[in-house]
Amino acid sequence: MQAQDISLAKYIWPTVHREGYPFIALFAVASGLLGLLWGPLFWVGLVLTVWCVYFFRNPDRVTPSRDGLVISPADGVVCLLGPAVPPAELGMGEEARTRISVFMSVFDVHVNRVPLSGKILRLAYKSGKFLNAALDKASDDNERMAIRMQTESGAEIAFVQIAGLVARRIKCDLSEGQEVRTGERFGLIRFGSRVDVYLPDGVAPLVACGQRCIAGETVLADMVSAEPARQGEIR
Repeated sequence: MQAQDISLAKYIWPTVHREGYPFIALFAVASGLLGLLWGPLFWVGLVLTVWCVYFFRNPDRVTPSRDGLVISPADGVVCLLGPAVPPAELGMGEEARTRISVFMSVFDVHVNRVPLSGKILRLAYKSGKFLNAALDKASDDNERMAIRMQTESGAEIAFVQIAGLVARRIKCDLSEGQEVRTGERFGLIRFGSRVDVYLPDGVAPLVACGQRCIAGETVLADMVSAEPARQGEIR
């Protein structure tokens, strides 16, 4: 029998992504300077510093390892679900595929994870606007990093990091030709954003709009299952 460490310390002192250290230091210094100007401002700065630590938290996740499972690349809520054409720069044609969009608020973990094992075929960055990432048109208008990948079964999927209303930096650590595994960390977006996943033809989504996802853990779809698309309702 296996046991999982669920100690309180893991939640009080979260692991922080290395990208966060400069921001945490900046917030801490600003808090000290504000305190010198007026004492109560120090406490405001301290709260913001704690939030900054919380924003850049980088927890471990338990990723389902069965072949064919497409795992959520982001923490957040499924905000869009339906047919859409993948970004043109990926060269995947003009046929619509099922797209699952996961919106990350400023309170979600922003470390992104690979949705399925395979090989990275193409990376395509496109500059753009910074509209609310929950909007459908953000897929076309916003700054984004699009990734085309061939899975171990030979099928192709795409996933796209999309900047949001206050996001000003997309970080992607992948490279073309790289072999990746499901659930591996590959980048992040700060602050508040969205990740889209484009499924192969015939693969049904196993999540519903409004459902909360956990990066590296929540199953978005099953490539080898004939189960129909799931429906959901608020209860």
